[in-house]
Amino acid sequence: MEEKTTDKNIRKNPFFEPYTTPHETVPFDKIKIEDYEEAFMEGIRRDDEQIEKTISNTDEPTFDNTIINVDDDKDGYYDLLSRVSTVFFNLLSAETNDEMDALAQKLQPILTKHANDVRLNKKLFERIKYVYEHHRELTPEEQMLLENCYDGFVRSGALLDDEGKEKLRKLTEEASMLSLQFSQNLLKENKAYTINITNEEELDGLPDTAKEAAALAAKEHGKEGWVFTLDYPSYSPFMTYSTQRELRKKLYMMRNTICTHSNDENNINICRRIVNLRREIAQLLGFNTYADYVLKNRMASNEANVYKLLNDLISAYMPTAKAEVQDIEKKAKEMEGNDFIMEPWDFSYYSHKLQLERFNLDAEMLRPYFELGKVIEGVFGLANKLYGITFKENKDIPVYHGDVKAYEVFDKDGSYLAVFYADFHPRKGKQGGAWMTEYQGQWIDKKGENVRPHVSVVMNLTKPTAEKPALLTLGEVETFLHEFGHSLHGMFANTRFESLSGTNVWWDFVELPSQFMENYAVEKDFLRTFAFHYKTGEPLPDELIDRIAKSRNFMVAYGCMRQVSFGLLDMAYYTQSKPFTDDIIPFEKKAWEKAMVLPQLPDTCMTVQFSHIMAGGYAAGYYSYKWAEVLDADAFSVFKKNGIFNRETAQSFRDNILSKGGTEHPMTLYKRFRGCEPTIDALLERNGIKKASAEENRQAKH
Repeated sequence: MEEKTTDKNIRKNPFFEPYTTPHETVPFDKIKIEDYEEAFMEGIRRDDEQIEKTISNTDEPTFDNTIINVDDDKDGYYDLLSRVSTVFFNLLSAETNDEMDALAQKLQPILTKHANDVRLNKKLFERIKYVYEHHRELTPEEQMLLENCYDGFVRSGALLDDEGKEKLRKLTEEASMLSLQFSQNLLKENKAYTINITNEEELDGLPDTAKEAAALAAKEHGKEGWVFTLDYPSYSPFMTYSTQRELRKKLYMMRNTICTHSNDENNINICRRIVNLRREIAQLLGFNTYADYVLKNRMASNEANVYKLLNDLISAYMPTAKAEVQDIEKKAKEMEGNDFIMEPWDFSYYSHKLQLERFNLDAEMLRPYFELGKVIEGVFGLANKLYGITFKENKDIPVYHGDVKAYEVFDKDGSYLAVFYADFHPRKGKQGGAWMTEYQGQWIDKKGENVRPHVSVVMNLTKPTAEKPALLTLGEVETFLHEFGHSLHGMFANTRFESLSGTNVWWDFVELPSQFMENYAVEKDFLRTFAFHYKTGEPLPDELIDRIAKSRNFMVAYGCMRQVSFGLLDMAYYTQSKPFTDDIIPFEKKAWEKAMVLPQLPDTCMTVQFSHIMAGGYAAGYYSYKWAEVLDADAFSVFKKNGIFNRETAQSFRDNILSKGGTEHPMTLYKRFRGCEPTIDALLERNGIKKASAEENRQAKH
């Protein structure tokens, strides 16, 4: 007779159980791949059950029995889908594998169908519409939630007839699958291309840190010699320092032609189809273009304002950008002879030579002073100086990879504020770039308890080697500060509803807290707190700090034009009102032409790897990085005036911006901190750019 299995031996899906971890953090160590699908399907079933309860309620629809139910019912039962989605999709970017990728392909259409089922539920929308038109007196935050909820349903097709709803379903399901496919193709291609060097002479010019990292990468790839990858910490030093022009060309062309090859990872047709799908969705919902649809809920408000910002920046920066490039070409000819023609793979190399000549400064000189452990202390110390908060690593909090560190964050009064995860280095299953995300948002529950957030920053910074700890460039320090700024926006969240909390703000406001923090990277008083030589303990010399300050605006206009060009490309795709049939590569060249300072190569393509606008949330919104720069320069000017560590100013920034999330219009929040609307003046001053005269503008156009 077969023995009955006792309950003790039955493994339970960790998503179905209350988390018994510190601060109820995600039990990464207990989750298995098979847990996800089961949790997703049960989460969908519970979602449907909750909606059925809401629409079956015979009481008159009210804000409390309808709207809050949609946003705020988090008792551990009805928020299952949200919890499993958060973990799965975060790891799909940070720590994926073939099994996860396949599961994502399987689940994506199911999840998109479910999202459509909710947003297109006629009875649910009728209740929401009734509340929208007949409601009690609401607080400003409640009013914002109601408007967002109603608008979200309308923008998802709730007012369409049955035929329109069916068409929208098909369009959104296809768009979500293609965005997923785009990301998976990009990751595979990015990891597929490497350069394997076995002749040591071909490492000429490279600093020791780059060679040591390449030797480590070779071991990881099971190869002899040195391996250089397309990950930024490997790619950038090679392009900056290598004397081997042909190898620079090879690596440059690898990186700038990914997802254009005749293989399964080609993204050209996918991009064209995504652009058309989004246009069709917008037009079905009553908008002329996808940009019109997106910009309705942005500070820019319409495409004319976006183009005005981009064109104003071109007018202000283009004369300087052209002069910068001419200086680099001149330097290249000095070194190589007058018949030398500079190509894009030469740009970083000769700009570095010019930077050395002008400022006697390069990234490698600074690296020994930016040991990752010290940088972490510096960044946490800055948060302490500004806001009084402290960080304590807690090794009992489970993490999803050995590289990840987990910290408890405490407020200035010693109370628990948040959990902070930091994931620093590139690896096989991790997308390139850097981002901030959350495993738990912030809200105030029905009992009045303030549920605190679990935020995470994911980056691809220089790895430690057998010889050296992780030594960062100044640019990597800025990246850390940037993502940390986003995390403060999440950690300081203090609102009633999760959907209005933290970084849930209009897209062209979300980059203000992050870009604001970057300002500190070149401030002497900040660098003094953590920049010590990793071997000797000597502080970063004043002379080097002065050189950093002087070189801050080196190539700043070129960098601005580069970002503006991305903004123009983004808008070119999403201002289409007719079916888009152009060849992607020539279209791209023409779209951003007026911001281009360097000649364009025929085969390279940015679109096919432009995750922000094809798979991220920046479609018709990439301009927001430049808009946020206007805001961050303007905001930081207040700190410069009052003292960069001034607690009172920091508290105002926290109270009026960081803790308020999306509870009010972003400009209202900004003006409450600043006292007036921002202008471009602080940015121009920071960059050393004067407003161009009419004559300069005329010349820049010709």
